[in-house]
Amino acid sequence: MSTRFALQTRKLVKEFDGVVAVNSLDLDVPTGKVFGLLGPNGSGKTTTLRTCLGIYLPDRGSVSILGSDDPLAVRARVGYLPEERGLYPKMQVLEQLAFLGMIRGLTSREANRRAARWLERLDLADRAKSQTNELSKGMQQKVQFAAAVIHEPELIVLDEPFTGLDPINTRLLKSVILEQQSRGATIVLSTHRMEQVEAMCDAIGLIHRGELVLHGELADIKASQGRNMLVIEYEGRGSDLQHLPGVLRVDDSGPTARLRLEPDADVPALIRALLERVQLRSFSTEEPSVEDIFLEKVGHGIPEGARLLLSEQGELVQEVTN
Repeated sequence: MSTRFALQTRKLVKEFDGVVAVNSLDLDVPTGKVFGLLGPNGSGKTTTLRTCLGIYLPDRGSVSILGSDDPLAVRARVGYLPEERGLYPKMQVLEQLAFLGMIRGLTSREANRRAARWLERLDLADRAKSQTNELSKGMQQKVQFAAAVIHEPELIVLDEPFTGLDPINTRLLKSVILEQQSRGATIVLSTHRMEQVEAMCDAIGLIHRGELVLHGELADIKASQGRNMLVIEYEGRGSDLQHLPGVLRVDDSGPTARLRLEPDADVPALIRALLERVQLRSFSTEEPSVEDIFLEKVGHGIPEGARLLLSEQGELVQEVTN
Protein backbone atom coordinates (compact mmCIF):
# COMPACT_ATOMS: atom_id res chain seq x y z
CA MET A 1 0.00 0.00 0.00
CA SER A 2 1.08 3.57 -0.71
CA THR A 3 3.60 5.40 1.51
CA ARG A 4 1.42 8.48 0.96
CA PHE A 5 -0.73 6.98 3.68
CA ALA A 6 0.38 6.30 7.24
CA LEU A 7 -2.53 3.92 7.74
CA GLN A 8 -4.70 2.01 5.29
CA THR A 9 -7.28 -0.74 5.51
CA ARG A 10 -8.83 -2.76 2.73
CA LYS A 11 -12.11 -4.66 3.17
CA LEU A 12 -11.41 -4.83 6.91
CA VAL A 13 -13.87 -6.93 8.88
CA LYS A 14 -14.00 -7.57 12.63
CA GLU A 15 -16.71 -9.62 14.29
CA PHE A 16 -17.51 -10.55 17.89
CA ASP A 17 -19.70 -13.61 18.45
CA GLY A 18 -21.22 -13.22 15.00
CA VAL A 19 -21.88 -9.48 15.41
CA VAL A 20 -20.11 -7.37 12.78
CA ALA A 21 -18.37 -4.44 14.49
CA VAL A 22 -16.34 -3.34 11.45
CA ASN A 23 -17.78 -4.08 8.03
CA SER A 24 -15.57 -4.12 4.90
CA LEU A 25 -13.76 -0.90 5.81
CA ASP A 26 -11.53 0.88 3.25
CA LEU A 27 -9.71 3.64 5.11
CA ASP A 28 -6.88 5.94 3.94
CA VAL A 29 -5.08 8.15 6.50
CA PRO A 30 -2.75 10.61 4.70
CA THR A 31 0.77 10.92 6.07
CA GLY A 32 1.38 14.09 8.08
CA LYS A 33 -2.30 14.98 8.47
CA VAL A 34 -4.72 15.14 11.39
CA PHE A 35 -7.37 12.57 10.49
CA GLY A 36 -10.69 12.52 12.33
CA LEU A 37 -12.35 9.14 12.75
CA LEU A 38 -15.93 10.09 13.58
CA GLY A 39 -19.05 8.34 14.72
CA PRO A 40 -21.47 8.09 17.64
CA ASN A 41 -20.74 5.76 20.53
CA GLY A 42 -20.93 2.14 19.41
CA SER A 43 -20.26 2.91 15.75
CA GLY A 44 -17.06 0.84 15.58
CA LYS A 45 -14.38 3.51 15.95
CA THR A 46 -12.47 1.91 18.83
CA THR A 47 -12.71 -1.57 17.32
CA THR A 48 -11.32 -0.21 14.06
CA LEU A 49 -8.36 1.38 15.82
CA ARG A 50 -7.57 -1.67 17.92
CA THR A 51 -7.69 -3.91 14.85
CA CYS A 52 -5.40 -1.54 12.95
CA LEU A 53 -2.92 -1.54 15.84
CA GLY A 54 -2.82 -5.32 16.18
CA ILE A 55 -4.65 -5.46 19.51
CA TYR A 56 -7.38 -7.40 17.70
CA LEU A 57 -6.77 -9.68 14.75
CA PRO A 58 -8.90 -8.92 11.68
CA ASP A 59 -11.36 -11.61 10.64
CA ARG A 60 -11.00 -10.58 7.01
CA GLY A 61 -9.26 -7.89 5.00
CA SER A 62 -5.90 -6.21 5.49
CA VAL A 63 -4.15 -3.41 7.38
CA SER A 64 -1.05 -1.46 6.39
CA ILE A 65 0.50 0.79 9.02
CA LEU A 66 3.62 2.88 8.31
CA GLY A 67 4.25 0.70 5.28
CA SER A 68 4.06 -2.60 7.16
CA ASP A 69 1.42 -5.31 6.97
CA ASP A 70 2.30 -6.31 10.55
CA PRO A 71 1.19 -3.69 13.11
CA LEU A 72 3.33 -5.25 15.84
CA ALA A 73 6.48 -4.87 13.74
CA VAL A 74 6.16 -1.06 13.79
CA ARG A 75 4.68 -0.55 17.25
CA ALA A 76 7.80 1.35 18.42
CA ARG A 77 6.96 3.98 15.80
CA VAL A 78 3.35 4.34 16.98
CA GLY A 79 1.87 6.13 19.97
CA TYR A 80 -1.54 5.07 21.27
CA LEU A 81 -3.82 6.80 23.75
CA PRO A 82 -6.64 4.36 24.56
CA GLU A 83 -10.05 5.49 25.69
CA GLU A 84 -9.53 3.69 29.01
CA ARG A 85 -6.72 4.83 31.28
CA GLY A 86 -3.87 2.36 31.74
CA LEU A 87 -1.51 3.98 34.24
CA TYR A 88 0.01 2.46 37.37
CA PRO A 89 -1.94 4.05 40.26
CA LYS A 90 0.79 3.80 42.94
CA MET A 91 3.68 4.98 40.79
CA GLN A 92 4.99 8.54 40.89
CA VAL A 93 4.15 10.53 37.78
CA LEU A 94 7.70 11.41 36.67
CA GLU A 95 8.97 7.93 37.43
CA GLN A 96 6.08 6.39 35.51
CA LEU A 97 6.57 8.53 32.41
CA ALA A 98 10.29 7.78 32.37
CA PHE A 99 9.60 4.05 32.76
CA LEU A 100 7.14 4.08 29.86
CA GLY A 101 9.67 5.99 27.77
CA MET A 102 12.33 3.34 28.44
CA ILE A 103 9.88 0.59 27.44
CA ARG A 104 9.58 2.42 24.13
CA GLY A 105 13.36 2.37 23.59
CA LEU A 106 14.67 5.52 25.27
CA THR A 107 17.72 5.49 27.52
CA SER A 108 17.11 6.15 31.20
CA ARG A 109 18.69 9.61 30.95
CA GLU A 110 16.72 10.59 27.86
CA ALA A 111 13.46 9.16 29.24
CA ASN A 112 13.78 11.21 32.42
CA ARG A 113 14.66 14.35 30.45
CA ARG A 114 11.65 13.99 28.18
CA ALA A 115 9.34 13.08 31.05
CA ALA A 116 10.28 16.27 32.92
CA ARG A 117 9.85 18.30 29.74
CA TRP A 118 6.40 16.87 29.10
CA LEU A 119 5.24 17.53 32.64
CA GLU A 120 6.33 21.14 32.23
CA ARG A 121 4.55 21.43 28.87
CA LEU A 122 1.31 20.00 30.27
CA ASP A 123 1.33 22.14 33.44
CA LEU A 124 2.03 19.14 35.65
CA ALA A 125 5.59 19.89 36.81
CA ASP A 126 4.42 20.44 40.39
CA ARG A 127 2.89 16.92 40.42
CA ALA A 128 6.04 15.07 39.35
CA LYS A 129 6.35 13.29 42.71
CA SER A 130 2.62 12.62 43.11
CA GLN A 131 1.23 9.13 42.72
CA THR A 132 -1.06 8.73 39.74
CA ASN A 133 -4.08 7.92 41.91
CA GLU A 134 -3.67 11.31 43.62
CA LEU A 135 -4.34 13.13 40.35
CA SER A 136 -7.67 14.28 38.98
CA LYS A 137 -9.12 12.50 35.95
CA GLY A 138 -8.07 15.37 33.71
CA MET A 139 -4.50 15.29 35.03
CA GLN A 140 -4.34 11.54 34.51
CA GLN A 141 -5.52 12.02 30.94
CA LYS A 142 -2.67 14.47 30.30
CA VAL A 143 -0.13 12.05 31.80
CA GLN A 144 -1.43 9.26 29.59
CA PHE A 145 -1.14 11.52 26.55
CA ALA A 146 2.48 12.27 27.44
CA ALA A 147 3.12 8.53 27.75
CA ALA A 148 1.73 8.02 24.24
CA VAL A 149 4.06 10.57 22.62
CA ILE A 150 7.20 10.58 24.78
CA HIS A 151 9.10 8.49 22.21
CA GLU A 152 8.15 10.91 19.38
CA PRO A 153 6.20 8.39 17.29
CA GLU A 154 5.51 8.82 13.58
CA LEU A 155 1.86 7.85 13.98
CA ILE A 156 -0.18 8.96 17.01
CA VAL A 157 -3.58 7.32 17.56
CA LEU A 158 -5.81 9.14 20.05
CA ASP A 159 -9.10 7.58 21.14
CA GLU A 160 -11.30 10.26 22.74
CA PRO A 161 -8.28 12.25 24.01
CA PHE A 162 -10.28 15.11 25.54
CA THR A 163 -12.25 12.95 27.98
CA GLY A 164 -12.22 14.47 31.47
CA LEU A 165 -10.58 17.74 30.43
CA ASP A 166 -11.95 21.17 31.25
CA PRO A 167 -12.00 23.85 28.52
CA ILE A 168 -8.58 25.25 29.48
CA ASN A 169 -6.87 21.87 29.33
CA THR A 170 -8.80 20.93 26.19
CA ARG A 171 -7.31 23.99 24.51
CA LEU A 172 -3.86 23.07 25.83
CA LEU A 173 -4.05 19.52 24.52
CA LYS A 174 -5.28 20.70 21.12
CA SER A 175 -2.22 22.94 20.85
CA VAL A 176 0.09 20.08 21.81
CA ILE A 177 -1.51 17.74 19.27
CA LEU A 178 -0.99 20.30 16.50
CA GLU A 179 2.63 20.68 17.64
CA GLN A 180 3.05 16.95 17.08
CA GLN A 181 1.71 17.35 13.56
CA SER A 182 4.14 20.23 12.98
CA ARG A 183 7.10 17.97 13.78
CA GLY A 184 5.86 15.57 11.09
CA ALA A 185 3.67 13.09 12.95
CA THR A 186 0.41 11.75 11.56
CA ILE A 187 -2.49 12.03 13.99
CA VAL A 188 -5.59 9.82 14.05
CA LEU A 189 -8.19 11.44 16.29
CA SER A 190 -11.17 9.28 17.17
CA THR A 191 -14.02 11.30 18.59
CA HIS A 192 -17.73 12.03 18.58
CA ARG A 193 -17.11 15.70 19.42
CA MET A 194 -17.84 17.64 16.27
CA GLU A 195 -16.28 20.98 17.22
CA GLN A 196 -12.91 19.29 17.75
CA VAL A 197 -13.01 17.89 14.25
CA GLU A 198 -13.95 21.25 12.74
CA ALA A 199 -11.02 22.96 14.46
CA MET A 200 -8.27 20.38 13.99
CA CYS A 201 -8.77 17.83 11.23
CA ASP A 202 -7.50 17.91 7.65
CA ALA A 203 -9.39 14.78 6.59
CA ILE A 204 -12.16 12.65 8.09
CA GLY A 205 -13.74 9.24 7.96
CA LEU A 206 -17.29 8.87 9.23
CA ILE A 207 -18.24 5.43 10.58
CA HIS A 208 -21.83 4.40 11.23
CA ARG A 209 -22.76 0.89 12.36
CA GLY A 210 -19.32 -0.38 11.43
CA GLU A 211 -19.38 0.99 7.89
CA LEU A 212 -17.56 3.95 6.36
CA VAL A 213 -20.22 6.35 5.04
CA LEU A 214 -18.05 9.40 4.32
CA HIS A 215 -14.32 9.73 3.70
CA GLY A 216 -11.92 12.35 2.35
CA GLU A 217 -10.33 15.77 2.80
CA LEU A 218 -12.54 17.88 5.05
CA ALA A 219 -12.32 20.97 2.83
CA ASP A 220 -13.33 18.94 -0.24
CA ILE A 221 -16.23 17.32 1.59
CA LYS A 222 -17.57 20.66 2.78
CA ALA A 223 -17.10 22.27 -0.64
CA SER A 224 -18.96 19.41 -2.31
CA GLN A 225 -21.98 20.17 -0.16
CA GLY A 226 -22.18 23.71 -1.53
CA ARG A 227 -23.31 26.76 0.40
CA ASN A 228 -26.52 25.02 1.26
CA MET A 229 -27.00 26.29 4.78
CA LEU A 230 -29.11 29.40 5.38
CA VAL A 231 -28.44 31.08 8.72
CA ILE A 232 -31.04 33.56 9.89
CA GLU A 233 -31.68 35.83 12.84
CA TYR A 234 -35.38 36.43 13.32
CA GLU A 235 -38.22 37.48 15.58
CA GLY A 236 -41.25 35.25 15.73
CA ARG A 237 -42.30 31.74 16.59
CA GLY A 238 -40.03 28.79 15.89
CA SER A 239 -43.03 26.81 14.67
CA ASP A 240 -43.33 29.28 11.77
CA LEU A 241 -40.03 27.92 10.40
CA GLN A 242 -41.48 24.47 9.75
CA HIS A 243 -42.49 23.17 6.30
CA LEU A 244 -40.68 25.86 4.34
CA PRO A 245 -40.11 25.30 0.61
CA GLY A 246 -36.72 23.84 -0.24
CA VAL A 247 -35.71 23.19 3.41
CA LEU A 248 -34.55 19.74 4.53
CA ARG A 249 -34.01 20.48 8.22
CA VAL A 250 -34.33 23.34 10.67
CA ASP A 251 -32.07 23.70 13.71
CA ASP A 252 -33.70 26.49 15.68
CA SER A 253 -32.08 27.99 18.75
CA GLY A 254 -34.06 31.27 18.55
CA PRO A 255 -33.42 34.01 17.68
CA THR A 256 -30.92 32.22 15.40
CA ALA A 257 -31.81 29.30 13.16
CA ARG A 258 -29.87 27.17 10.65
CA LEU A 259 -31.84 25.88 7.67
CA ARG A 260 -30.34 23.00 5.67
CA LEU A 261 -31.42 23.48 2.07
CA GLU A 262 -32.22 21.05 -0.70
CA PRO A 263 -29.59 21.00 -3.51
CA ASP A 264 -31.86 22.90 -5.92
CA ALA A 265 -33.51 25.16 -3.35
CA ASP A 266 -34.78 28.53 -4.61
CA VAL A 267 -33.23 30.82 -2.01
CA PRO A 268 -35.06 34.03 -3.09
CA ALA A 269 -38.39 32.17 -2.90
CA LEU A 270 -37.42 30.85 0.53
CA ILE A 271 -36.58 34.36 1.76
CA ARG A 272 -39.96 35.60 0.54
CA ALA A 273 -41.67 32.75 2.41
CA LEU A 274 -39.74 33.61 5.55
CA LEU A 275 -40.70 37.29 5.31
CA GLU A 276 -44.35 36.25 5.29
CA ARG A 277 -43.94 34.25 8.50
CA VAL A 278 -41.31 35.96 10.69
CA GLN A 279 -39.44 39.23 10.99
CA LEU A 280 -35.97 38.68 9.55
CA ARG A 281 -33.08 40.59 11.11
CA SER A 282 -30.36 39.04 8.95
CA PHE A 283 -29.62 36.06 6.73
CA SER A 284 -26.58 34.50 5.05
CA THR A 285 -25.60 31.29 3.27
CA GLU A 286 -22.62 29.17 4.26
CA GLU A 287 -21.08 25.74 3.90
CA PRO A 288 -22.48 23.10 6.25
CA SER A 289 -20.53 22.34 9.41
CA VAL A 290 -19.17 18.91 10.23
CA GLU A 291 -22.12 18.52 12.58
CA ASP A 292 -24.54 19.31 9.75
CA ILE A 293 -22.88 16.80 7.43
CA PHE A 294 -22.78 14.16 10.15
CA LEU A 295 -26.47 14.52 10.93
CA GLU A 296 -27.32 14.47 7.24
CA LYS A 297 -25.40 11.20 6.73
CA VAL A 298 -26.40 9.22 9.81
CA GLY A 299 -29.45 10.95 11.28
CA HIS A 300 -31.76 8.75 9.20
CA GLY A 301 -30.15 5.56 10.47
CA ILE A 302 -30.88 5.78 14.18
CA PRO A 303 -33.31 3.31 15.80
CA GLU A 304 -37.04 3.86 15.65
CA GLY A 305 -38.23 5.91 18.59
CA ALA A 306 -34.91 7.74 18.94
CA ARG A 307 -33.20 10.75 17.48
CA LEU A 308 -29.60 11.94 17.24
CA LEU A 309 -28.86 15.09 19.21
CA LEU A 310 -25.84 17.24 19.99
CA SER A 311 -25.43 17.63 23.73
CA GLU A 312 -24.33 20.84 25.45
CA GLN A 313 -20.86 19.28 25.66
CA GLY A 314 -20.79 18.79 21.88
CA GLU A 315 -21.31 15.03 22.01
CA LEU A 316 -23.58 13.15 19.64
CA VAL A 317 -26.08 11.11 21.63
CA GLN A 318 -29.29 9.25 20.98
CA GLU A 319 -32.47 10.32 22.76
CA VAL A 320 -35.45 7.98 22.96
CA THR A 321 -38.60 9.87 22.01
CA ASN A 322 -41.29 7.36 22.93
